Amino acid sequence: MLDLQSADKYQHRKTRFVEVILPLSISKTYTYRVPKDLEDAVQKGKRVVVQFGRAKIYSAIVHHITEEAPRLYEAKYILDVLDDQPIVNENQIVLWQWIADYYLCHLGEVMQAALPAALKLASETKISATGREEIERSELNDKEFLVMDALDVAGELKVSDVTKLLGQKTVFPLIKRLLSLGFIRVSEELQERYKPRKKTFLKLNAVYDDPENRKALFEQLNRAPKQLDALLAYVQLARKGAEITKNDLQEASGCGDSAIRSLIDKEIFVAEEKVVSRLAEVDGEEDNFVLSEGQELALEQLRKSFGQKDVVLLHGVTASGKTQLYIRLIQEQLAKGNTVLYLLPEIALTAQIVQRLRKYFGHQVGVYHSRFNDNERAEVWQKVLNGEYSVILAARSGVFLPFRDLGLIIVDEEHENSYKQFDPAPRYHARDTAVYLGGLHRAKVLLGSATPAIESYYNAKSGKYGLVVLSERYGKAVLPEIEVVSIGDESKRKLLQGYFTSVLLQEIGQALERKEQVILFQNRRGYTPMLICQTCGYTPKCVNCDVSLTYHKSTGKLHCHYCGFREEPIQVCPACGSTHIENKGFGTERIEEELSMLMPDVRIARLDVDAARGKDSFERILNDFDEQRFQILVGTQMVAKGLDFGKVSVIGIINADSLINYPDFRAFERSFSLLSQVSGRAGRREQPGKVVVQAYAVHHRVLEQVKAHDYEGMFMTEIAERKHYAYPPFYRLIELNVKHKDQQQVFGCAARLASLLQQSIGAKRILGPEVPLVSRIRNYYLSTIIIKIERDGISIAKVKEALKQCLVVFEQDKANKGAYVQVDVDPY
Repeated sequence: MLDLQSADKYQHRKTRFVEVILPLSISKTYTYRVPKDLEDAVQKGKRVVVQFGRAKIYSAIVHHITEEAPRLYEAKYILDVLDDQPIVNENQIVLWQWIADYYLCHLGEVMQAALPAALKLASETKISATGREEIERSELNDKEFLVMDALDVAGELKVSDVTKLLGQKTVFPLIKRLLSLGFIRVSEELQERYKPRKKTFLKLNAVYDDPENRKALFEQLNRAPKQLDALLAYVQLARKGAEITKNDLQEASGCGDSAIRSLIDKEIFVAEEKVVSRLAEVDGEEDNFVLSEGQELALEQLRKSFGQKDVVLLHGVTASGKTQLYIRLIQEQLAKGNTVLYLLPEIALTAQIVQRLRKYFGHQVGVYHSRFNDNERAEVWQKVLNGEYSVILAARSGVFLPFRDLGLIIVDEEHENSYKQFDPAPRYHARDTAVYLGGLHRAKVLLGSATPAIESYYNAKSGKYGLVVLSERYGKAVLPEIEVVSIGDESKRKLLQGYFTSVLLQEIGQALERKEQVILFQNRRGYTPMLICQTCGYTPKCVNCDVSLTYHKSTGKLHCHYCGFREEPIQVCPACGSTHIENKGFGTERIEEELSMLMPDVRIARLDVDAARGKDSFERILNDFDEQRFQILVGTQMVAKGLDFGKVSVIGIINADSLINYPDFRAFERSFSLLSQVSGRAGRREQPGKVVVQAYAVHHRVLEQVKAHDYEGMFMTEIAERKHYAYPPFYRLIELNVKHKDQQQVFGCAARLASLLQQSIGAKRILGPEVPLVSRIRNYYLSTIIIKIERDGISIAKVKEALKQCLVVFEQDKANKGAYVQVDVDPY
């Protein structure tokens, strides 16, 4: 009777539907019907397999479960449920929705950015023969016959296989014809990208635990010396008590795979395949550092501030020991059973921080960044999901991890521009997202910097955030002396050697005599930014972008830093035929070369994007410099971030003018920050440091403020200008980039969009359209519109809603065909 009731209840249960997030740029979730046999498996946050469009299959995330069918279309069935437990939690879905709403992008775009690639499934179309022998193949042409022959042999083919087989790009018409004639069937097969890493572990067969049997075994293997060597190596390794992998045994014995395989086949070794972690694990060490009096006071103020505010800004000068305060706060959170997220601007650039935290917290520390491959990122995701990590060090994408019991978020170097994602959408800022994430989890958020962002310092000064100041360096180290040297004066007096003033060369020489190290900073990579014909002024430009090409001596080619285009350098001007080609400007490669000629016996290393392309190349360069295998390090802004070298006493900034004169309202703030951060690498121990800043505009106010270590002065002048000219933090900005492949069309499209916005939002709030500094990228012409919204006037939510409506109207207008608009909230 009970079974009949259960069956009756099951039969009359209402049909379930799920709203899913598809990894596509569509504005809404999409609803699917759930088959009866999958109803119990469906859960919010799990991945489900769905068909979208005519033939494409995707893995989607369940956003909402409902019993309401969609009104405007008939819901298709979901095809499968992929997960035993949700891989995305409730807080993550709320965060995704906030990012989509705040940064004006689609939920599917947030999903694409959030999930590791290995947890997103790829859809590949496959074809197979129907097996109906009665169909006559005589009506097929040669190419169709070739495909059918290949299917007879292989059983099934991917569309990409058919493309290779026929040697042509377009094969869909052929596949469509074979399908209509009934020769083939088409299926979509999802491929799971994430595969756990496995290793083969070896164990001696228990039979040979008996001494007599083991003695007989050694005698038996006398006739197979390689196998005997492997057995002897195993016995030696086994004494250490650790599990022995096949690779361990091969290395220890020097035997090849065949000898070990023979021992397994003879059942002397028992082989077992186990899932192992791809991630390096380090055991923690006790290292009870002592906080200085200033640090103790700051730590007490931080605790007090967190009692009153959820977000606190720690303004600590360079080398003041902020990391030690972070470690103390992490220890307190771990004692409560909480998880800590520690964000770094670029994880690859802060290897020293990773090593330092692992020293204290060992295997509790997980690292998550873009240098990891797909499987490593997926593995970290699963470990965070399962609560196996207590401290997660991550770059900006760390805000998307599936946290539970999150107690503290640390945003180190919070001023860094690297926290902002510029392309593709979502164009989010990890610092601001971390503040929202902290609110979701009721966690505290600590922003740390020696040169805080203007907005963060303003929020702290106005009482929105707490503020703690750490104004002295750790261990009584003094701030470096900064000397600004005029390039113009040195040039007139004929003291300039290459790109180096006499003052800088003298300081470098004295530092090397003292067995100390030097860092030279030039914020431009490559050899020379521009080649120019001296006769007619021709400059090689990128074929896809409106920029000149940069010459890289390491590759011997001209590079575009926007799209990656490369071409051979010119020897003869293609415009006038002149052979007088001159280099203009200089990058890190040229600085390294010039210095090598001036100081041939000095060991020099270079640190920029080109030199640190490999997964571990950055760490290798830093370790070599730290161990003093190199005396001088030449680099871009990479050398400014999170580095701590005890032997660096001299910093040289080759040309400060290029930073200050950049056309951007944040140029002075960023110049001060970057110059201060680079300067902060000097004199971090007992030896005082010296910074030589080379510039033409030696009396520029930013250089005066850097020289005086006057952040407060820089803040006051900048905040007054921002208020006067209506910029953040007093106004919010939204940047719209209209793109089109036709130069004339882009101006008309941008003008129509600006007109719509002026009518809807107000003409005073709309700037542009204007041609940006780089007017063409990847063959798309650009036109920029800026929306300025006052903070104490119209609601930002109303502006965003009006903007969405304007974009819909813009896209519906056929005159704008071929154009698309890129929206960036809080740009720069």
